[in-house]
Amino acid sequence: MTGKPYVVIVSGLSGSGKSTAIKAFEDLGYFCIDNLPVPLLPDFLALCERDMPDIQRVALGIDIRERKFLKDYDRIFKDIESAGYKLDIIFLEAPIDILQRRYSQTRRVHPVAASESILVNAIQHEREQLRALRTRATRILDTGDFSVHQLKAYITRTYSLVNEKELLSIQLLSFGFKYGLPFEADMVMDVRFLPNPYFVEDLKDYDGSTEQVREWVLQWPAATKFITEYSGLVLKLIPCYIKEGKRYLTIAIGCTGGKHRSVVIADRIAFVLRENQYFVTEFHRDIHLE
Repeated sequence: MTGKPYVVIVSGLSGSGKSTAIKAFEDLGYFCIDNLPVPLLPDFLALCERDMPDIQRVALGIDIRERKFLKDYDRIFKDIESAGYKLDIIFLEAPIDILQRRYSQTRRVHPVAASESILVNAIQHEREQLRALRTRATRILDTGDFSVHQLKAYITRTYSLVNEKELLSIQLLSFGFKYGLPFEADMVMDVRFLPNPYFVEDLKDYDGSTEQVREWVLQWPAATKFITEYSGLVLKLIPCYIKEGKRYLTIAIGCTGGKHRSVVIADRIAFVLRENQYFVTEFHRDIHLE
């Protein structure tokens, strides 16, 4: 990709969720800098355009902690837009009582505390100082009723420039119960109800990646029915995980030793998910331990 990067400025009241928003943009693949001095912004963007053309999406957290911010931002933002950059300004805010509670819970010091020793006065003072920036914002977001996860989900839905399905990386993991549950699993399914190739003399020394074991496991109606119904359940749940802002999902399929049945079933479920355009990797943890 070439051209001028798309620039998102994240600003607003302290305690309204700017750090959470920046992290959400980072997860979306934006190049992120928190608290960049405003006078450096034009040079930074010129550097990106000249020497780092792969950086096409930038999110910058800028607020009242950067003392020259209030003096310089309007002129600099106008210069950036005149230079042809697409500038999107998000202004985050929340009711005073919510901001008070958040500061009380985190025990952080408000950035205006040096001039206003009373928290509510500091919040009101900051609100007044940022009033002009608020009127210039392209999007004003009240985060008072948002949890951290809801704010992240909102940023993801609003500013993602990729297909929603690309936001979640899915791993199908096969394992053997005799070696313990995988600690990283988000979902665990037991397929020990299926007939076991281990007890078939011609198959016990092969694993589930081989054609003969795969055909033997999939010959049973219970196996094909399970793959269809469990894959259907997973496909219904995945959009819910994406909506909640989850970026990685590990689905673990277990049998006794992790060599035969779980490998075959995990492979087939991965195939179904790929058919539905999800990004899927496979890892057969215990396939070589038997």
